[in-house]
Amino acid sequence: MPRPIAEFDAGAARGLVGLFTDLDDTLTEAGRVVPAAFTALDRARSAGLRTVIVTGRPAGWVDHLARMWPVDGVVGENGGLWFWHDGTRLQRRFLQPAPEREANRTRLGALAASIPAEVPGSAVSADQPYRELDLAIDFAEDVPELSEAEVDAIVRCFESAGATCKISSIHVNGWYGAFDKLEGCRRFVREVWGEDLSFERWAFLGDSQNDEPMFRVFPHAIGVANVARFLPRLRWKPAYITTLPGGRGFAEALGRILSLRG
Repeated sequence: MPRPIAEFDAGAARGLVGLFTDLDDTLTEAGRVVPAAFTALDRARSAGLRTVIVTGRPAGWVDHLARMWPVDGVVGENGGLWFWHDGTRLQRRFLQPAPEREANRTRLGALAASIPAEVPGSAVSADQPYRELDLAIDFAEDVPELSEAEVDAIVRCFESAGATCKISSIHVNGWYGAFDKLEGCRRFVREVWGEDLSFERWAFLGDSQNDEPMFRVFPHAIGVANVARFLPRLRWKPAYITTLPGGRGFAEALGRILSLRG
């Protein structure tokens, strides 16, 4: 089980070069950015840590975040794209070329019609018009929260259609292609800094099932307190857990790390 964030090691904190963080329910609470989390993100970057948001949110959101937030870049749509500002202009990269994205969107369009019909109460996410690679089915953001059995039914719909899917705290995201948050981060680090991703030198902060690929490989992975609801479903769990949920937990974790770094 995860250890308390108070046990985060000083040597590990001093050895970090950067941090990846999820967005929804890691930097936010009840759909709103927590001011303390935003401030902590800025403090981390000012202290010399690279900061990268890794999210299931769409390309349209990623464009804004990469332009406006105190981050070095954003990996979006569960690893399918990554944007960053090079100091002059915004750079955009997609794992799939445009014709492949268009063909996959056509396939996903059929699921956008069939899944809400098969799982009453679910809905296509409100941010779907801004997506390039995936389909997001809402089960807790703008609809009354569905049961675990209903969420599992959404997953079965995606899988029976041959799509990959992951569960976040609010959506089930489905796509065609072999990628996830970890693959997107690998490619981002290679593209921006010309390096191979060193898991020991990065922290990751997350809260839900689609963060499991990151929890698996990062020895300094941290779950904010609300990850507890997903722990029974996670084969790979975060190494540490905060006492506070969401963005307050993020601020708690960053406070611990920055204090250890002096």
